[in-house]
Amino acid sequence: MNALEIEDLVMHFGPVRAVDGVSLQIRKGTVVALVGESGSGKSTVGRCIVRLLEPTGGTVRLADADITHLNRRQLRKHRRDVSIVFQDPAGSLDPRLSVGDIVSEPLRLMRQRDTAGPVADSLRRVGLRPEVAHRSPHELSGGQRQRVSIARALISKPSLLVADEPTSALDVSVQASVLNLLADLQRDLGFACLFITHDLSAVEYLADEVAVMYLGQLVEQGPRERIFGVPAHPYTQALLSAAPVPDPTTQRARVPVLLGDDLPSPIDPPDGCRFHTRCPVAVDRCRTVVPESRVIGEGGHRVACHLVNDDGTGPDVRRTQDTTDTGAAR
Repeated sequence: MNALEIEDLVMHFGPVRAVDGVSLQIRKGTVVALVGESGSGKSTVGRCIVRLLEPTGGTVRLADADITHLNRRQLRKHRRDVSIVFQDPAGSLDPRLSVGDIVSEPLRLMRQRDTAGPVADSLRRVGLRPEVAHRSPHELSGGQRQRVSIARALISKPSLLVADEPTSALDVSVQASVLNLLADLQRDLGFACLFITHDLSAVEYLADEVAVMYLGQLVEQGPRERIFGVPAHPYTQALLSAAPVPDPTTQRARVPVLLGDDLPSPIDPPDGCRFHTRCPVAVDRCRTVVPESRVIGEGGHRVACHLVNDDGTGPDVRRTQDTTDTGAAR
């Protein structure tokens, strides 16, 4: 059974087509990573899932409940089933409240009176002493504040956690410990997780499946091993080629895929395949016909690209790259 199903999700801000027809499923107890450049619409998808934004179109289902257009009162009974951890822990914690009040807030909204015990347990679970409940957010380090955010998100025992770049605002020395914490909590508590990130090394470590987003649409999705082992879409190949590897010799020998131009505007996205303006192997059909997402391999590996065959074979831009192009994948 799926913890989350979104179908043809659309989120427009006036003329800005931030999300434009995204369909995604997350099975119970699994981690799906949503990756892509800044401005691709990843965080907007996350905010639609937790209903911080009401989608322009499409459907959001938690388990078997359609929450797409519920009002605040109707949403209340579903709030405990989905939580979110934001990128910036300093900005997501109310500086006027104590840590204990922050962590217990979901329980108070559910009208649970006994909060002291659950708060202490939740703080211990994320590696903090119960005495931290009496401190203010500004007295904590960035890593500790993010642990408080995680404790607050999980105190209601949600079935789905949206983690929106939870480590990108932290020092490098702290990022690994927070990732390890999320991995341990996900394994022990069994919640499903949408992990939104730029960090492909974190994706390879944490995710079961990967969805690649470009300019408001999904271009490829599938099991982690397939996406990292045999990426099919040229954009996915470009992302992976830009990610550093820990072996200096291998890193020096790599040639990143060069892409033309900057990310097009979501106000006026290109016709056909939205990636064709930057794709080094685009053909005429890519400029006029929108590619359909279709299954190409094991585990439900899907891709939206005219140039990829049904057996998953197709151009590898990491080998066919014309080094005279300008601009690099970032």
